[in-house]
Amino acid sequence: MKIGSGFGGGWLANVPQQAQHAEDLGYDFASTPETSHDSILAATLAAANTTKLEVQTSVTIAFPRSPTVLAMEAWDIQHMSKGRFSIGLGSQVKGHNQNRFSTDWPGAPATRMKEYIRMMRAVWKSFRTGEKPDYVGKYYHFTLMTPNFNPGPIDYPDPKIGLALVGDAMARVAGEVADIVMPHGFMTDKYMREVVLPNVAIGMKRAGRTWADVEISGGGFTVFGETESDIEQGLERLRQPISFYGSTRSYHEVFEVHELKSLGMQLHEMSLAGKWAEMQKVIPESVLRTFAQTSTYDKLPEFIANKREYATRIGLPLPAATPEQRERAKHIIAEARKVQVPGVPRGLEDLSKIKA
Repeated sequence: MKIGSGFGGGWLANVPQQAQHAEDLGYDFASTPETSHDSILAATLAAANTTKLEVQTSVTIAFPRSPTVLAMEAWDIQHMSKGRFSIGLGSQVKGHNQNRFSTDWPGAPATRMKEYIRMMRAVWKSFRTGEKPDYVGKYYHFTLMTPNFNPGPIDYPDPKIGLALVGDAMARVAGEVADIVMPHGFMTDKYMREVVLPNVAIGMKRAGRTWADVEISGGGFTVFGETESDIEQGLERLRQPISFYGSTRSYHEVFEVHELKSLGMQLHEMSLAGKWAEMQKVIPESVLRTFAQTSTYDKLPEFIANKREYATRIGLPLPAATPEQRERAKHIIAEARKVQVPGVPRGLEDLSKIKA
């Protein structure tokens, strides 16, 4: 099991120290979001200031960028980091693409994302081999590369591509073409097992892949703590992300699995009215416990073995402000890493039974 943390909170000047801190604690990987700062810039700084840590974006918003530009940036970071870079892609929702990024929104974002990933790999193939590119899809094409614009091969594998997802269509794309399946944080274990993982399996079968061909991140909200009191406080902090993401209709499939669509629509209407603070107050405690799985640190290995048997990597943010906390964090990370999991979801071991 790979154990991960995050970096990129605040301004870019903070990134080198944050990434070094994650590496010093013994994390296998650390990821940076793309909320109020650029994920590629943050990843570049993290890669340049570490030596062992796998650096990952979680996520880089794809559609506002050319796949060729993003492939070039990823190629450079992979070279600089000596093979430690993974790029996580996300589509974002229609409103943000159109009104925040001024980008056209496709009728089929999952289909477009599949092409996007394939074109990035076509760019890397051209860089590595010097062959004339000939990728032509519905949304993207790549048929021109001259020596002047080709950086040439690198001595490392292509960067891994992760794909963030919520719905069934994007889950199938992840199973078909991604290296890392990255379930959105707005997820429950029930939704993960009933919707996401079966559709990842469909995508893998279509591409002739197996569970060994993909890495899967542990999905959904989790709250870990030293004590049950810590967990209670962590659950309360989930009101903000659940209310925020739950206000987006694109994510209401998760609510529907739990017969909570009316709550999603209530949050959506409140968001249109700008009632962001009030939205948190309408989340019942029962919903917090429905969404979040919990564990104390001492029971974490058991939690991973029983609840994340399908995963090969898991995020585990830990307090590490004092020397005592840092030593405790290193111990917890080491114990969690020891857990052996099959990396295959229960009930989906035999892909020959999957209807693709």
